[in-house]
Amino acid sequence: MKKISFIIILWIIATGLCIIVGSIYAQSFPSRPIKIIVPFPAGGTTDILARILSSKLTENLGQHVLVENRPGASGIIGTEILVKSPPDGYTLMITATHHVANPALYKKVPFDILKDITNIALIAIIPNVLLAHPTFPPNSVEELIALAKSKPGQINYASTGIGGANHLCGEMFKIMAKIDIVHIPYKGQAPAFNDLLAGHVPLMFNTIDVSLPHLKVGRLKALGVTSAKRSQVASQIPTISESGLPGYENVSWFGLYGPPNMEKDIISKLNFEFVKVLHTPDIIKRFNEFGAEPGRMGVHEFDAYVRSEYAKISKLIKDLGIKLD
Repeated sequence: MKKISFIIILWIIATGLCIIVGSIYAQSFPSRPIKIIVPFPAGGTTDILARILSSKLTENLGQHVLVENRPGASGIIGTEILVKSPPDGYTLMITATHHVANPALYKKVPFDILKDITNIALIAIIPNVLLAHPTFPPNSVEELIALAKSKPGQINYASTGIGGANHLCGEMFKIMAKIDIVHIPYKGQAPAFNDLLAGHVPLMFNTIDVSLPHLKVGRLKALGVTSAKRSQVASQIPTISESGLPGYENVSWFGLYGPPNMEKDIISKLNFEFVKVLHTPDIIKRFNEFGAEPGRMGVHEFDAYVRSEYAKISKLIKDLGIKLD
């Protein structure tokens, strides 16, 4: 009996020491440079967001925050590097909506995004815009749905490729509107967008930052944004929900993640530091320049958001029967 009591006392002491050591470690964190993996090539939206934040975080934390591009396999290669990194908070990752789509899209993904990755903070939300060539007759979502119902299978829409965010926007639109429009996948954003501008394809969902310059000069017209509320940078564009398809919402979002088994104190500190930076006027201004709304969720709220988006997007992909090798 005495032996059991002694073991219990030792366990309590050891647990207390772990908590104290973890707390001290969190207070001194960071004591060396932090690396943020971007699992896509340089120059894309994810990369731009990460570099904007890294500069400000370097000032605030007194340690260099470096961005390292590790592209490949729609973000899977960079994510696998993160999963295998030490859980000390010095290797992080910023990635896009692909993160929750990949497990449903690919037959084999070398990690479980709900078990092997730590959800830390929402970085930004960027609505997509349903774009149309100026010669395309409909000027609203309601008019588009009416035309599509009168001409099933005769209206095309472009995307950057099968399983991408704008493809899923289009497929969700088709399902909710109960229409038959034809998906034309391209190999990347540039060829798809160029064909839209040339009028070879009449419709495309695309990010608001790329779309705005062309909307301002009339090369394209916007039928609606994909967010639940109007964009702060283009408030004149109605949401798809208010323009003819109630309840529609599908945005691109970007999150901060860490390896599995991170200390709770480190997770909380990272969330606090990133959210603090996202509240600063200069970061808000820079984000808004290309249509991004800064994320300001706590750790638990963001974790719930990731799980909800994973369930929603996985179901959509499964219902559509989309699979990539």
